[in-house]
Amino acid sequence: MAKFRALLLSETGGKLTDLETTDLPPGEILVEVKYSSLNYKDAMAIAGRPGVVRKFPMVPGIDLAGVVVESSAAEFPAGSEVAVTGCGLGERHWGGYAGFARVQSEWCVPVPAPFTIRQAMAIGTAGFTAMQCVDALERNGARPEGREIVVTGAAGGVGSVAIALLAARGFRVVASTGRPALTEYLKGLGATEVIDRAVLSAESTKPMEKERWGGAVDTVGGTTLAALLRQMSSNGSVAACGLVGGTDLATTVLPFILRGVNLLGINSVEVANAERRRIWQRLAETLPVQKLEEMTTEIDLSNVVFNAPLLLEGDVQGRIVVVG
Repeated sequence: MAKFRALLLSETGGKLTDLETTDLPPGEILVEVKYSSLNYKDAMAIAGRPGVVRKFPMVPGIDLAGVVVESSAAEFPAGSEVAVTGCGLGERHWGGYAGFARVQSEWCVPVPAPFTIRQAMAIGTAGFTAMQCVDALERNGARPEGREIVVTGAAGGVGSVAIALLAARGFRVVASTGRPALTEYLKGLGATEVIDRAVLSAESTKPMEKERWGGAVDTVGGTTLAALLRQMSSNGSVAACGLVGGTDLATTVLPFILRGVNLLGINSVEVANAERRRIWQRLAETLPVQKLEEMTTEIDLSNVVFNAPLLLEGDVQGRIVVVG
């Protein structure tokens, strides 16, 4: 029985508290959490946004990485380094903002070389989602020799990793952001051009516009997603993974039936373990570690509550690793 700190949420808010491993919900594997990360969904949970946390009390943190301490799963003996992203952590099951966590073996993936467990959390759900998006675009015909790929919400976690991945794959990447001061940061990750988000967020009465994009990674949704569909080139694809710009989508069927545009929904939570490992392997083969380090900052668990609203307000760039 070990004591540890955890961020514990109730219906009325959250606070750091001391827990013991006997307080944890059941699971096949006890992990000593070394690192977690701060994602948009974590920030929503801490802010008390409805629909994220399904039951209370809850330890938030949709990601965790650490070392196995106890295990009833032969594949992950004590001493194994594992990462867990999504799978209901921080929503239905106590998550990564704690010194220890109990998880199921089918949620775990071994941390692939060349990544350390810290770098696995620099990737986290955001980076995993970005790789899913790039993978989906490529499986639907996106090629480096084709038209430009645009990434919306480019300075955020998903956007930053997506730019680095696409650039590493040889694509010409356009970054869409509302923070022009971060232009050099985005170009440093591999963007060839940076445009103001207003270009894509403006309302339009046209059902279709001039073809520009060969593909898109969209973290915004709303009017931005609608604009991307109107501007997508023939047989281009939009990988949609976010909703910071709203959940409504005002569009027509014309991009789909006249240009063969593909709208690809990306779900990073409920993913079969074999597919998780495939995506992590692609990350290991594609993501430049130096670019990952350049986009990553680190905070202590005690600073999560302070940083969460900054993320919701769009004042955070890249990835935030939480030290357990």
